Amino acid sequence: MLAAQERRADPVGLHRVLEPAGVLPQAAARLDTRRELWTDEVRVRVEKLNLDAASFRQLETKHAGDGAAVRAEVLEIVRSRGKMQNPVTGSGGMLVGVVEEVGEESPLGLRVGDRVATLVSLTLTPLVVEDGLARWDGRSEQAPCDGWAILFGRSVAAVLPEDLPRDLALAVMDVCGAPALTSRVVQGYDAPVVAVVGGAGKSGSLSLAAAREAGARRTVGVVPHEAEAEALRRSGLADVVAVADARDPVALRAAVLEAGGPADVTVVCVDVPGCEGGAVLATAEGGTVVFFSMATSFSAAALGAEGLAADVTMLVGNGYVPGHADLALGLLRRHDGVRALFESRLG
Repeated sequence: MLAAQERRADPVGLHRVLEPAGVLPQAAARLDTRRELWTDEVRVRVEKLNLDAASFRQLETKHAGDGAAVRAEVLEIVRSRGKMQNPVTGSGGMLVGVVEEVGEESPLGLRVGDRVATLVSLTLTPLVVEDGLARWDGRSEQAPCDGWAILFGRSVAAVLPEDLPRDLALAVMDVCGAPALTSRVVQGYDAPVVAVVGGAGKSGSLSLAAAREAGARRTVGVVPHEAEAEALRRSGLADVVAVADARDPVALRAAVLEAGGPADVTVVCVDVPGCEGGAVLATAEGGTVVFFSMATSFSAAALGAEGLAADVTMLVGNGYVPGHADLALGLLRRHDGVRALFESRLG
């Protein structure tokens, strides 16, 4: 622990911001990664990093699939910033590890030895990598890691369930905000049509399951090609599976209309930019578009809806809804199709 005169901390982590002054940790250029804890902090011994899909895709594309180059850039980001925050996408991911030390005033309810997943972004989590990510080939989102991370008083973490493989639970918790918010939005409508763009992905499959349980009368899963369409059909999660390039607004609108739309609720879960206009066009007047992808341009979404004179509510999925981890894990346990899609992506 820090000396008494240094132990006053802010629960959102302002005391860890090195530069620029006066910003929250997520907006900071560099964080303080010292091991010593303020009284409401927790230190976690990191076992694995889970990079978010948009960030990993950007890095993989930039380096043309060169895993060593991807690994080197991730290490440089963490070294220079004291956290994992992709400078292009602005996103990071989350981690799993074992609680190493708990400050005496921590409100998180964690104990030394708990294996946890952090449910806050790596973009605001002080992080040190000690092993050079030597066990990671740079070709997947999940990176084995040895190092430490710091959680603040207002951080969110969940103890990993014992009945699920660690990598599977980590993958679910990485996207658990999506099905929770989808469920909340769908419950605000009377038997809506729900379209999930990227329905065969992790957040997409969970969102389809959540929409069905929340009372959707029809679920439409939109995927980019036939291979994903076949996987989604086998899962049984969508009443209708549509194939369309979500970056083509006319094609996306046509696909959703043909599948029984327009959608009352459109959930965007793809990890590529340029899907904003099509999502708006595919949504009925008075409907809601929920953007979960960190590849979304929120200015493009807002200005595009204005230019289309579209009366739709647009929500930014912020990754946190009370009870989101338990809801997502419950969906995985209840829906074999969700689990099958997750396991196929984990390889």
